[in-house]
Amino acid sequence: MNIGEICTVHTVCCSRDDTVQDAAILMRMHHVGDLIVVEGNGGGKVPIGILTDRDIVVSVIAPGLDPGSLLAGDVMSEDLLTASETDDVYETIERMRLRGIRRVPVVDASGILSGIVSSDDLLEFLAEEMGELSRISSWQQAHERRARQ
Repeated sequence: MNIGEICTVHTVCCSRDDTVQDAAILMRMHHVGDLIVVEGNGGGKVPIGILTDRDIVVSVIAPGLDPGSLLAGDVMSEDLLTASETDDVYETIERMRLRGIRRVPVVDASGILSGIVSSDDLLEFLAEEMGELSRISSWQQAHERRARQ
């Protein structure tokens, strides 16, 4: 299965020039723990970073900095791992595991943002797969009972 089939299409974005306070307000308003930092590219939004609620707490709030005077670009994680819509789910999981990353922007063939996939999305997908796998045994037993009658 491709990552584009399970990613969350609705993403909340900000620009690198938005203040950290404005970014936090967006997170609160949309009930999300991260924002994809994007740059406009005539044809769409290109992800350039990610800003998480943890980034804000650790880099701004804990040291007592003013979130209204810092920009998202000052705090965002720039070493961005992205996944293509056509990337395999299991390869994406491995890349996330190796980098210790829980959220990955998903891009189309042109590098335009098309969604986001999180470790929670992947856990839900894997749980569904495991559930389907667990039903094989009971289906096989029922099939054998019918065949013996």
